[in-house]
Amino acid sequence: MSVDKEAAQEPIAQAQQSIVDSFQYLGNWMARYEYLIDLGRSLPDFPDKWRTEANRLHGCQAQVWMVAELRDHSLFFQARSDSAIVTGLLALLMKVYSGRLPEEIISHPPDFLRAIELEQHLSPNRANGLFHMMERIRLTAQDALDAEVAKAKP
Repeated sequence: MSVDKEAAQEPIAQAQQSIVDSFQYLGNWMARYEYLIDLGRSLPDFPDKWRTEANRLHGCQAQVWMVAELRDHSLFFQARSDSAIVTGLLALLMKVYSGRLPEEIISHPPDFLRAIELEQHLSPNRANGLFHMMERIRLTAQDALDAEVAKAKP
């Protein structure tokens, strides 16, 4: 597997603030949902071979698949859903967390989601799915960090 993404260029806090700024600029929630859908369309191709049960996230109403690759100490994620809005949510998470060091991911909770009041505008099922998406990212980062620590022990 090769997740085709470059390392993140801006600091994680700046990536989160950029999302907050974009959502505040858009104003109403209809425009914000359209923005989410457009973000989802901008994600790189997600090959059918990655749409497996092993890559599927459970706890989401929509079907969601996520893959991760540790390369040069950074985690690179790709994800896709059969729902346009959920794919947009994934795009937000990829913008913030893909291409980051595992310890960066763990030390930066998704505060931007609260700042844009996203969970208040999602159905309970979608909000639960968003929690599971973020939890998969966090657990993947923790596993990668644990593996690095284990390697470093004599």
